[in-house]
Amino acid sequence: MEIKVSQDVKESEVLVINKFENQMTSQELANKYVVEKDGFEGKFGETYLIHTLGQSSADKILVIGFGKKEEFNADKMREAVAKAVKKLHQIKAQKAIFNFDVNCDYGKSAAIGALIADYAFDKYKSEKAHHLDEITFTNFSQEEINEGIIFGEAMKFTRDLANTPAQFATPAKLAEIAKSIEGIETKVFEKPEIEQMGMGAFLAVAQGSVNSPKFIHMKYSGKNPKKKIALIGKGICFDSGGLDIKPASSMLTMKDDMSGSACVLGVMQALAKLQPECEVHGIIAACENMPSGSSYKPGDILTAKNGKTIEVDNTDAEGRLTLADALCYACELGVDEVIDIATLTGACVVALGSIATGIMGNDEEMIARLIRTAENSGETYWQLPMFKEYFNSLKSDVADMKNTGSRFGGASTAGVFLQEFVKDVKWTHIDIAGTAFLEKPQKEFIAGATGTGVRTLLNYVK
Repeated sequence: MEIKVSQDVKESEVLVINKFENQMTSQELANKYVVEKDGFEGKFGETYLIHTLGQSSADKILVIGFGKKEEFNADKMREAVAKAVKKLHQIKAQKAIFNFDVNCDYGKSAAIGALIADYAFDKYKSEKAHHLDEITFTNFSQEEINEGIIFGEAMKFTRDLANTPAQFATPAKLAEIAKSIEGIETKVFEKPEIEQMGMGAFLAVAQGSVNSPKFIHMKYSGKNPKKKIALIGKGICFDSGGLDIKPASSMLTMKDDMSGSACVLGVMQALAKLQPECEVHGIIAACENMPSGSSYKPGDILTAKNGKTIEVDNTDAEGRLTLADALCYACELGVDEVIDIATLTGACVVALGSIATGIMGNDEEMIARLIRTAENSGETYWQLPMFKEYFNSLKSDVADMKNTGSRFGGASTAGVFLQEFVKDVKWTHIDIAGTAFLEKPQKEFIAGATGTGVRTLLNYVK
């Protein structure tokens, strides 16, 4: 779908306009038939389609309710545009002009909403989904629209990757994608190099799979960097649970266990276009967690990159093991901040559902900034505690710690585990287990991968 900007409302297949509650629209035809005759109130998200029968330069006029004017904001613009695009899909429209009567430049949110709604993962279907060929926005700046397109395309990139079956989205494929990103310097470490770096926790998870692990380090070098940030994405390309194997129903969507790495790849490919004044390192420890004769076993003792030992209590708590070595590596880069993003715990899903993402870390100011950035980006983050007492359930009789503890407070316990591998740097952990992949449609998203984290991290880096 091509997104354009024009200040002139020309002839169009469909003209999309808005209506605030208790106000008229910008089109007399709509006011006559929609408002006065049929009493369309314009509550948020409501739509009304008019077949103009030659009474307008547009074949059809689609009226979208914006709700109360004083409550309207960038979030609602994104959702309203998404709603309109889905309605345009229903009527099989190819082109549309969006002529909204608003006082703010919501171009970025509008473009993001359009690209979210026009998304479908139909690569492996014979019958493809309907897509719009072109939409044109008036009353928005080209700059805002352009930035929205970059964000929206980064989300699409991430959603495509997280939706891709594990047979294709292998560790080697993630490495190939990372090396292909323009404007990014990428180094991929193979198994012998990973062994030399002492990443015993990461390698243990990987050893049960026929697909070799890849440790990926991407670097964006902005001009005059004001800050250095490392972004770590959990890269479990498929999680069977290992020898502590998952039930079949729980394993079905485990292609999405690399949603954190997909997010980081999406962010990195957008940075060269946005050109932020910072240095960003994208780090992915990519592997599969599979059961085989060579799999790591419950009771094994692993040694992480920083020398700390871990007793394997459950092979299905594998993500934190790969992140442990990635965190050690990131802390050695001389960065100011480290952020890891991961589909880490079912406990976070139980606590927050699919509505909010869990966040915790060792610096309250950094956490607060990320929460504010998420809110301004259209995402919801909720801080979870990291009381030192959570570590009590991780204590081991034979090693420095176990990789799992009590099932109570599981998301926080995982965060406390990860903190053991963070040294001398501000760090935040983002648990997207409940928000990265939807079982059914929610707001502007269809079922499947959501690309969560992309908007927040891009805005935070900017």
